[in-house]
Amino acid sequence: MILNCYKNLGILFLILLFSCNSRKQKPSEEQPKESYTVLDSLPNGTIIPEGMIWIPGGSFEQGAVAGDQLAMAHEKPSHTVTVDGFFMDATEVTNAEFKKFIEATGYVTVAERALDWEEMKQQLPPGTPKPHDSIFQPGSLIFRKTPKPVTNFMDVSQWWKWKVGASWKHPKGPGSDLIGKENHPVVHISFEDALAYCEWKGHRLPTEAEWEYAARGMQLKMLRTTGEYLKMV
Repeated sequence: MILNCYKNLGILFLILLFSCNSRKQKPSEEQPKESYTVLDSLPNGTIIPEGMIWIPGGSFEQGAVAGDQLAMAHEKPSHTVTVDGFFMDATEVTNAEFKKFIEATGYVTVAERALDWEEMKQQLPPGTPKPHDSIFQPGSLIFRKTPKPVTNFMDVSQWWKWKVGASWKHPKGPGSDLIGKENHPVVHISFEDALAYCEWKGHRLPTEAEWEYAARGMQLKMLRTTGEYLKMV
């Protein structure tokens, strides 16, 4: 009897399952789409801050372009992103501008701070040996020209080299300085350093979408300018 009960229950379950799947699904009521207006023009009466430019809002395709063999997984798939208009510095932060921040606050950049092995090893795989004292010192990565064409773009050690003593004041390491480079972009700046500078100046960093949107616009502008120049030539 127990077997027959289980058999009957199984048949009943199949009938109910078939009936549920056979029912026509009622189309769900469409939810009203949220509407908003993109800030694509400078509001009346707004004054553009000195040293900055206005980036009109708009939409663009963010992420890897089709066929990009070097794109990373998190860059796919590309998708439409809309941003409001915003202000952005016309140029990168210069050495002279960053120096004013340092002199006003006494801030010490990450590349200049003493290293703490107990803190650092928490960010490394267990069992990672401590680097030799000769290289376990404050510093940063400096760019070096590759002697031959790069074939493996995943090996950044081909063009980046760790340099003890490299910092914003010594862009190429000990013995280098900023003389004649006051208007050059400041380098060896970490994310933490950039946030501290923005807080001091009353600005903020652009979002990833804002940065890519502005960069793509500048790239298009450069291409148009180049095209106009070629027509003139």
